[in-house]
Amino acid sequence: MIERRNAADRGHFNFGWLETSHSFSFGEYYDPAHMGFSVLRVINEDYIAPSAGFPTHGHRDMEIVTYVLEGAVAHKDSMGNGSIIKPGDVQRMSAGTGVTHSEYNGVDEVTELLQIWLLPAEHGLPPSYEQKAFDPAGKRGRLRLVASPDGADGSVRLHQDVRLYAGLFDGDEATSWPLAGDRKAYVHVARGELTVNGEQLAKGDALKMMEIDSIEISAGREAEVLVFDLP
Repeated sequence: MIERRNAADRGHFNFGWLETSHSFSFGEYYDPAHMGFSVLRVINEDYIAPSAGFPTHGHRDMEIVTYVLEGAVAHKDSMGNGSIIKPGDVQRMSAGTGVTHSEYNGVDEVTELLQIWLLPAEHGLPPSYEQKAFDPAGKRGRLRLVASPDGADGSVRLHQDVRLYAGLFDGDEATSWPLAGDRKAYVHVARGELTVNGEQLAKGDALKMMEIDSIEISAGREAEVLVFDLP
């Protein structure tokens, strides 16, 4: 079973300093048909103006992943972390029993990022933070593991049975990825265009995939894609 989610059907808002599209219900956008998928709760495509951002605010019991596509994000949190998140980096913050943080545009141009939230396997965990850089060459024409429950292959560690892969595809580059029968997948196109299991997708488009044997990716045009292997 494959269910398509078109980019144009997402919740969209322009606040001046922030232009954002929500794949699932979030903030002022509510759609009972799109409350999440498995333990994937949020994918927001954010464009943050220079010198703007999210002031200090709090979270609890959520796995938060930041994936920067253009520009940079300046991060500070109540755990004492301060960092710059750039394209190729993956940041994971586990809110656990409670954490506050701020996220600001760290460059003099619009910053584009994906903000991803996953429900944790258990509540009340100690807050924690991790950030790693992934070479684009490792994502070229293949799916590179960037987040997992056991930190395999140098990925950031999630407190949930989820594996997140990132891939870059252009021209003849293609891959076939097996999916266990009891697992689900969510495929989100971060940029460009490509074909997944016969579906032609463009930036912001996504597929919910269940009871399939494999994910078939081909015909990319400067495409960057995220694939979530979900319980």
